[in-house]
Amino acid sequence: MIDKNNLIEIGKFQRTHALKGELNAILDIPEEYVEDGNPLVIETDGIPVPYYAESIRPKGATSFLIKLEGVDTVEDATELVNSSISVPKDVLQEYVGDVMYEDDLEGFKVVDTHFGEIGILEYIDDSTENELMVVKTPEEEEIYIPLVDDFIINIDEENKEIHTSLPEGLITLNRKEE
Repeated sequence: MIDKNNLIEIGKFQRTHALKGELNAILDIPEEYVEDGNPLVIETDGIPVPYYAESIRPKGATSFLIKLEGVDTVEDATELVNSSISVPKDVLQEYVGDVMYEDDLEGFKVVDTHFGEIGILEYIDDSTENELMVVKTPEEEEIYIPLVDDFIINIDEENKEIHTSLPEGLITLNRKEE
C-alpha cells in the first residue's frame, strides 16, 4: 500500500498524444527517474495507484511524451488526462538529493527586500489552483502571499528565513481596513 504522506506531486498529464496511449506530461523531476523504472503515482478513485513507463521521450525542457504500461489506447490515456503525477519522496531523493518540501518551510520567518520582516509562515494553502503562503504578522494578522518563484529570492535553511521581493501593494492588499 502506498502511503499518501510519502508522496510529492511532480507533474501532470496534460493531453493524449497519438493513438497508442502516449501522454504528454509536464514533469519537475529528472527524466532518469522514469527511465529507471520508478513508479509514477496517479490517484484513482481516491487511491494512489503506481504506473510504470514503457518509454519516455523529451518534448521540451519540462515536457515529455510518456507511454505507460497497460495504457494502450487513446481511450485509456484520456482517462489520465489532467491527473496529477506524484512520486515517493524517499525514492526521489536518490535522484535529486536532499529536497525541502513545502511542509518543511512552516515556522520560517518571511523577510521582504522592500517591507522587511513580514512574519512567520504558518502553512501553505493549496486549496486553490495557486498555492499561497499564509504568514502570521507580529500584529497577529494573516497575510496571503502567492507561492511563486518570481517572489522568492532565497530560502535560508540555516536561519529559517524565506527572503522575498514582493510587488508593491501586495502586503497592504491583505490588511484589514481600520
